[in-house]
Amino acid sequence: MLAKRFETKLIHSVKKGNLPIRSKVTPIYQTSAFTFDNLEELEGYFQGEGNYLYSRTGNPNPDELGQMVAAVEGAPAGIATSSGLSAILAGILSVVKSGDHIVAADDVYGGSFHLLHEELKQFGVETTFVSFGDLDQIEKAIQPNTKMLYTESITNPLLRVENLPAVVELAKRNHLITVVDNTFATPFHCNPYEVGVELVVHSATKYIGGHSDITAGVVVGREDLVEKARAKVTNLGANVSPFEAWLTTRGLKTLAIRMQVQSSNARKLADALRNNPNIARVYYPFEEDATGFGAMVSIELAKTVDVSQFFRSIGWVKIVPTLAGIETTVSHPLKTSHRALPQKAQEALGITNELVRISVGIEHYEDIISIFEQAIEKSLK
Repeated sequence: MLAKRFETKLIHSVKKGNLPIRSKVTPIYQTSAFTFDNLEELEGYFQGEGNYLYSRTGNPNPDELGQMVAAVEGAPAGIATSSGLSAILAGILSVVKSGDHIVAADDVYGGSFHLLHEELKQFGVETTFVSFGDLDQIEKAIQPNTKMLYTESITNPLLRVENLPAVVELAKRNHLITVVDNTFATPFHCNPYEVGVELVVHSATKYIGGHSDITAGVVVGREDLVEKARAKVTNLGANVSPFEAWLTTRGLKTLAIRMQVQSSNARKLADALRNNPNIARVYYPFEEDATGFGAMVSIELAKTVDVSQFFRSIGWVKIVPTLAGIETTVSHPLKTSHRALPQKAQEALGITNELVRISVGIEHYEDIISIFEQAIEKSLK
């Protein structure tokens, strides 16, 4: 059989079910538990003869979501979770324990920074943050108890594209596990597992779901590590509900066509804004793909622009603390995603009051460009 291409995998990556009622779409198994005909059948579940017992420990809808994302990432196994952060936590805890050390990129999402810097520290796991743009810094930060390198395929919010093959090579040379958040790039643009990353995590709330109506996460990768992550999800109660998983799976099936339009629109917006004299800097992976590499654009407004007035002048574009729906939105990283970072870290990374993160949608690109140009014009001091 011919290998399925990406768009086909999205639709047909999970085998057809063998149900008495042959539904075209997987039903929603909206149940807290599953029933048994007798005690022997119940005992059989614990002996590995049955599939489901209680929805926290397993349910067909989350299982389908995990399998689908694993398939499009080119990974052998996957598990769905309740959010992106719970996916990150489960992935990390499948590798490290108290007394271990992590080396992480210093320009990761603010929630990930807080998890690594504050929450895991309470459980005896220390993290050193360094610039992953400098491999020597990573090497120097590795300690005898280091177990993991953690980064993002495209960083949030400054959109640096990680050199994953180089990071993986360094990790393997030092016998470390690499965990990569692939939320911004999505499997459409990047497949970290295929270049040697052991675990890939997603905030499926974003592009995987795609419609701003669910909260979910996914961990995919090496089978043994995913099974350990599955145990963490079960035992910590980080499972996603059947209905959320079903909605996320439905959204995932249109990922390719959404990302084609959104990435193209983002590239066109970035090209237009970098020629605007009232924009100090445009952050976008211009060198990666002429048709667009991801649907996020970050801009640094020039001092000629009143930032508060800019956010009041963006018309139909919504101000939100998140990203990746089909409509164009904006956020202010200093006051949302990276609010909890220490001030020195914010300043070192360039998370300033003038930084604006734009999540580009599927509207007509000329309308998107026009609304931002008008907002800038209306906000000049």
